[in-house]
Amino acid sequence: MAEQHTPRSLIVTFYGAYGRAFEGPVPVSALVRLLGAADVDAPSVRSSVSRLKRRGFLLPARAADGSAGYELSGEARQLLDDGDRRIYGDRAVRGTGEWLVAVFSVPEQERHKRHLLRSRLARLGFGSVAPGVWIAPAHLYEETGHTLDRLHLTAYVELFRGTHLGFAPTAEAVARWWDLTALAKAHEEFLDRHEPVLRALQQGSSPTPEQAYRDYLRALDGWRRLPYADPGLPHDLLPADWPGDRAAAVFAELHARLRDTGARFVQQ
Repeated sequence: MAEQHTPRSLIVTFYGAYGRAFEGPVPVSALVRLLGAADVDAPSVRSSVSRLKRRGFLLPARAADGSAGYELSGEARQLLDDGDRRIYGDRAVRGTGEWLVAVFSVPEQERHKRHLLRSRLARLGFGSVAPGVWIAPAHLYEETGHTLDRLHLTAYVELFRGTHLGFAPTAEAVARWWDLTALAKAHEEFLDRHEPVLRALQQGSSPTPEQAYRDYLRALDGWRRLPYADPGLPHDLLPADWPGDRAAAVFAELHARLRDTGARFVQQ
């Protein structure tokens, strides 16, 4: 889960951070300039936008000045709204020990949907208990419902809410359901890349709006996957030296220090 700032990922991150504030579609020329500030060249922006259009994330539309532009689809807005709660939510408020269990069965003639279900549940932060049985903290219920409905997969899934009754201690079971070693490494990699940026700010460094925009876009692009991979497991089920809380605190302070200054660059 090492950071990979791909052009498509950065475009999605831009829309999540700043694009929804635009009145009307974002002109293609503006996307090229704004992603150029994050070291993405124009051909990569255009090809990535085309892929996002094919996926239904972006819709072609005319900007206010009549130029070609793109706006978010309704499904994309729902996806970003769900993401806000996950990405900017209080990570100190973790699971309470109540679990959401997803059980699915897909007919063999539709087995491609089986792969889609597994991949989407994993991306939502579910751990795998057994074939066709996945588990997550119960607070993910609403977002899970939105995702399954958006992908027309609700007919194949049953959701249950409850507690873990054994037989192994829950902490041991959680270590089987999630790869905690890989999750800890992902948090540490985020800290290695972005904690030095925060230290410089804490020591009095005042970034220009463009620098703040670039640093924030990269920090958000690196962070936004982590609350999905680590879905807010209860503290008492995690290793004592868990780096996730520190990573969350670093991102929260970078958000507070950089986002609004970066927005001035976007507005310009």
